[in-house]
Amino acid sequence: MSEARSTRTRTPRAEADDIATADRAATTDHAATADRAATTDRAETTEENDRETCPECDGRTRVEGAERVCGDCGLVVEADRIDHGPEWRSFDDDDTNPKRTGAPMTRSRHDRGLSTEIGRSTKVKGRKRRRLARMRTQHNRAQISTKRDRNKVYAYTEIRRLTGVLELPDSVRDTACSLFDSAQEESLLRGRSLEGFAAACVYVACRTADVARTVGEVCAEAKATEDEHGAAFDAMNRELGLPIAPAGPSEYLPRFASDLGCDPAVERRAGELADRAVEEGIANGRNPVGVAAACLYTAARELDAECTQQEAADVADVTPVTVRRTYVDLTEE
Repeated sequence: MSEARSTRTRTPRAEADDIATADRAATTDHAATADRAATTDRAETTEENDRETCPECDGRTRVEGAERVCGDCGLVVEADRIDHGPEWRSFDDDDTNPKRTGAPMTRSRHDRGLSTEIGRSTKVKGRKRRRLARMRTQHNRAQISTKRDRNKVYAYTEIRRLTGVLELPDSVRDTACSLFDSAQEESLLRGRSLEGFAAACVYVACRTADVARTVGEVCAEAKATEDEHGAAFDAMNRELGLPIAPAGPSEYLPRFASDLGCDPAVERRAGELADRAVEEGIANGRNPVGVAAACLYTAARELDAECTQQEAADVADVTPVTVRRTYVDLTEE
């Protein structure tokens, strides 16, 4: 006995009604979407108009720097725009680790500070810890693959050490690293000392930034001698055309006056004496450091300030005879 199957036959009219219903539903959905989009556009336009209109006098506003100011009444409508740049904050929290970005790029590293390191953890024990140690060693070796990079790493380390000991700003450090890159690209390192080039780059960066540092002060903290420094400096000056002029005595006056504890009046008078020494040729052929010390001593004598020849000579690291000779030339009629 066969089972009876129930079949349902749809008429052409029913199918047409279903199609019409689906079309009406699609049209309704499209109209609703268009209405929502139009409403959103009107809201954004209204908000933009409100931002461009002064809430006090309904005048037009304009953007000046980081502020939106009304052009009619001068009301500051908006200030302190949102800074969408990176946030370099780090709280050194090992539990929550709230760091949002890594360290900023720096010019004082051979890879601009973009390299990664395999960290250490006390939770790893046994074979896995030894494997991570081997991976860390291979990773450190792979970061410096050529002798050129090895020289750059060593020179950059010496430049960072020198700028830290001499208490120089970061701008001087970055300029010195850029100078070393230029010297390396011109193949000036062959046959010369890397320590000498590091010291010369720091000295040239100080001169270009108007930071008063003498060759003796730089070489006293550097691993290079003054001869190695001079050879590197001459090579860079000859091949690179360094934009530096001979140092004048006025560059050293602020630092020497601060070390001696001189009054501002003494420092101003010493600046006038230094300018006169350059104009009249008294400073020609003389150490500008000694001329600066002599100008401070002369100004202190004129204004009855406490300053001896020995103190001025000690600050400038010269002999009292050097100070005395320039003092005599400055005071003679």
